[in-house]
Amino acid sequence: MAEPLLSCEEYDERAHREYDEGEYDVALTTLNEGLRYYPHSVELYVGLGYTQLAREEYAWAKQAFERALVLDPNHEDALAGLGEALLWFGRQDEAQALFERAREAGGDDLDLLMSIGRALYREKMYDRAQQVFEEAVTIHADSADAAAALGYTLHRLGDESGARRQLRRALRLNAQHHEARVYLGHMLYDRGDWAGALREYERIAPSDHWDPVALTRSIELRRALFGVEEGSDELRDWEERLSALTSDVDEIEVMLAELEDRAGGAGGAALHCIQLAGGLVLTGTWQEIANQLQNAGGAAARGVSEFISRHAAEQPACGITLPAGDPVEFFRAGERAGLWRIEY
Repeated sequence: MAEPLLSCEEYDERAHREYDEGEYDVALTTLNEGLRYYPHSVELYVGLGYTQLAREEYAWAKQAFERALVLDPNHEDALAGLGEALLWFGRQDEAQALFERAREAGGDDLDLLMSIGRALYREKMYDRAQQVFEEAVTIHADSADAAAALGYTLHRLGDESGARRQLRRALRLNAQHHEARVYLGHMLYDRGDWAGALREYERIAPSDHWDPVALTRSIELRRALFGVEEGSDELRDWEERLSALTSDVDEIEVMLAELEDRAGGAGGAALHCIQLAGGLVLTGTWQEIANQLQNAGGAAARGVSEFISRHAAEQPACGITLPAGDPVEFFRAGERAGLWRIEY
């Protein structure tokens, strides 16, 4: 066998960087190359498993984690990863048992607790996710992410006061936690505390806003509460940012059309199928599904791009960002968040 280009640790570190940058295909190549030279590396198998989870290759991910556990039966990350993979196959009891083993082996590791909690959240196992996030908040009282995650989960469980309390705690720990601030603003808006909602929205600079709903509400509330005129200097930055996010030329629709043309080729546009959490099944091209999803929710938007942006903002996914700029990634991230399942 040829001499390895890197040490085992260097392959692992490079793959981690590539994974963190969203370069999953590149990370997969790095890990497979590393495993050719170091076939007994637990860390490389664990990295392979999580990369394949990100690529939605759940059966391959399961196999990678199982190989890691043959080498080290008590590796906490491998246990948690295998549990997450089993959730995709509906094997909840087995997954929960693996999560418990991982927590026993990993002790008070924050990343491990967050990973387990988010996996449970994505599968709408909110009671169990709450237990994990409460443990994370108790052990890691300085973690804004843990407090925010608990807040999102409590909101899903109907505990609005508890959710607001945890979101405010997250913001005390990290005033730049924009996702938690927007979520809190929307909660205040929905309960009729418009002044409170506006305060939260405006604590984020217009250029840092990614949520058209928050921007729209900020503009409407300033006009309603303070009589600010449309087009005034006071609203200019907010209106320009909103316009940039929801332009009349729907670039998402153009992108979808190009993707479908490439995928369909001479045989026509490619068709897809997703099943919503309530059981409703939507079929068609990605653009048609986006339109059906908009109609199913009764959402009013000027185009697919505005709808996707609003839906991404209104469905916080507890650590999973729903990308508003790439429609295919939007649907894939929505599946990982448990909002729907893509039928393959």
